[in-house]
Amino acid sequence: MDKIIGIDTMVFIYHIEEHPVYSQITEGIFDAVEKGRRTAVTSVITLLEILVKPKIENNHGAVKDYRDTLLTFPNLKIFDVDLRVSEKASDLRAKYSIRTPDAIQIATAILAGAGTFLTNDESLKRVKDIKVYLLEDMLRQQKGS
Repeated sequence: MDKIIGIDTMVFIYHIEEHPVYSQITEGIFDAVEKGRRTAVTSVITLLEILVKPKIENNHGAVKDYRDTLLTFPNLKIFDVDLRVSEKASDLRAKYSIRTPDAIQIATAILAGAGTFLTNDESLKRVKDIKVYLLEDMLRQQKGS
C-alpha cells in the first residue's frame, strides 16, 4: 500500500463504531497512520458525514469526541473543498458517473498525492485514476493468508 492513502468516510465510521466485521482491519490502518507508517488524507466531507448520526441522536458528547478525534489524529490531513478539488471532482463525476461526495473524496486523495483510496463502496472500483481498494478485499486477503 502507498505511503499516502485517501480514506473514505465509511472507513472512519467502521473504525469509530467498532464494526464487527471490519474493525480489525481499520485498527491496522489507523495504527499505521498514527505511527507515521502512512499519511492519511480525506476531505471535510468526512467530518460532515461522521457528525450526522450523533447529531440526529442529540449525542453532543459523541459529536465532540468524533470532531476532536478527526481534527487531532496524527498523520491525518483533512482538506477543504476548494476550486481545484471541485474541478477534479467534476472530471471524475463526468468520467465515471459517481456521486458528488465520492467524487470530492477521491479528487481530494488524488490532489493530495495519494496512490490508494480506501473505501468499501464496490461502485468506486470503476475509478481508474487512483487505486481503489475495498476493506472487503483486505478482509479476503487476511482470510486467505
